[in-house]
Amino acid sequence: MPTATTLPTPADVDAAAARVARHARRTPVLRAEVDGRPLVLKLEQLQRTGSFKFRGALNALLGGARPDRVVTASGGNHGLAVATAAAVLGLPATVYVPESAPAAKTRRIEATGAELVAAGATYAEAAAAATAAAAAPGTRYVHAYNDPLVVAGQGTCAAEAVADVSEVDTLVVAVGGGGFAAGTVLGSGGRPVVAVEPANCRALHDALAAGQPVDATVDSVAASALGATRVGELPFAILRDVTSALVDDDAILAAMDRLWEEFRLAVEPAGAVPFAAWLAGLVPGDLPCLVLCGANADWTPR
Repeated sequence: MPTATTLPTPADVDAAAARVARHARRTPVLRAEVDGRPLVLKLEQLQRTGSFKFRGALNALLGGARPDRVVTASGGNHGLAVATAAAVLGLPATVYVPESAPAAKTRRIEATGAELVAAGATYAEAAAAATAAAAAPGTRYVHAYNDPLVVAGQGTCAAEAVADVSEVDTLVVAVGGGGFAAGTVLGSGGRPVVAVEPANCRALHDALAAGQPVDATVDSVAASALGATRVGELPFAILRDVTSALVDDDAILAAMDRLWEEFRLAVEPAGAVPFAAWLAGLVPGDLPCLVLCGANADWTPR
């Protein structure tokens, strides 16, 4: 089992897959052609809790000693995943969220039975409050992306995709704090990974330019899922060689609409980010796999 100071490996992704198989869904893939070009969509928005985050949360809680209680901070999706994983395992959980967290996500967190605490205007402020609360003995703090067990758990999504469609030659994922993208690198079987961010929510892009994690602006329609102000140190160590791409909010919303109109796939803004990059011609490869990573929104036609 990796420790807090070691980087997870592809072998850790394999171990995570065995741990989470009982509770996590093996989400389907959809082979399609859009504008005359083939692609594969990994339908991870159909995962329990509506996002890939359930994989990492579950692996974190199963991969070590059983805690007395669980604490986390989240913009929404990770908190829902941790709360659900804790409920599945019979553990009490407290989730700290920024005051701006969408009601579509906070009400689902409360529905799991977890305690919900709104703390501060940003994810960073909520995380500071959660970290302080997690100092109590017997508490397991599950970081959204800077935890090796979380990263390994997230990697099971890519591992499934390439096992199901071995011809896939590129994987494309949205990036917030970097945990999912790092896991995708580990689970990709050596295939290149394109890490996509909103143009004004670009923690990884700025870190790659600076050569180290740096604070970044958070201002996007996808900020509730991708709104990390700084990429995690652990994911960044894995992501130094990925291809970084940026898409603006108009492109993200247009991609959401097209996924609905063409495939009847309803995703939240973060889930449409990879498709937006592909539509913009920012994705190389003959058969890329785009991961539709989440659908935690109250869907109404616009």
